[in-house]
Amino acid sequence: MKNIKPIKTEKDYSEALTRIKEIFQAEPSTPQGDELEILATLVSAYENEHYPIEAPNPIEAIKFKMEQMNLRQTDLVPLIGDKATVSKVLNRERKLSLGMIRKLHKKLSLPYSTLIAEY
Repeated sequence: MKNIKPIKTEKDYSEALTRIKEIFQAEPSTPQGDELEILATLVSAYENEHYPIEAPNPIEAIKFKMEQMNLRQTDLVPLIGDKATVSKVLNRERKLSLGMIRKLHKKLSLPYSTLIAEY
């Protein structure tokens, strides 16, 4: 096991990633397996602090799911309302209502936390 230290700089981060690649196939409960687990935890903490991933806004999440599910705007009519309302929601001219959020959650499997976020 190499000397493990906190990841404070980009150089430390790069070195940790390199070492992870070297020992990636290590068996659990071995010295290298323990080292891998510790390094992964340190890298994760560094990435969360320096490269946070913001949650998508509700409209972008809906559009992403539509693309994944090969849906068109007209497919959202039963969930959101008439064609004009769907268009206004997707163009951010109208906010999602509680009823829309519930239906979108059920049909698109989007988390409530994503659908209720500000945008």
